Amino acid sequence: MKLPHPKPGLIVRYDYLWSHEAAAGRDQGKDRPTCLVAASDSATKPRFVVLLPITHSPPDVDTVGVEIPTKVKHALGLDDAPSWVIVSEYNVDEWPNAGLSPLPGRPGVFSYGFIPPGLFGQIKAKFLELARQKRGRAVRR
Repeated sequence: MKLPHPKPGLIVRYDYLWSHEAAAGRDQGKDRPTCLVAASDSATKPRFVVLLPITHSPPDVDTVGVEIPTKVKHALGLDDAPSWVIVSEYNVDEWPNAGLSPLPGRPGVFSYGFIPPGLFGQIKAKFLELARQKRGRAVRR
């Protein structure tokens, strides 16, 4: 079981904990695809990553998301339902961590692949814009 190197744009399966779940006292989330948007330097120990949730629920008035095109979803092996990378909240966790899990039906495989650079650029830009405006909600795991 080899974990992938934590590079921005990597999509992994992770037990993402929404900010409203953390506020309610929960400490575990639901396994779902997540987009790794940032990672601390590999020489830093422990190493930390920032993970954004991928969901079928469209953004509402309290969330900001970037829709994943169907072509990209197919290339990553995700389902056909519309999905968004939510950029208005995120988890910060150590890498590696116990929240990582193998892909369904693929023991030992923890990565779906990478978001294409153009789409990742949009996701990162929106995430950083919200961070500068202090509009992102963080859950430290």
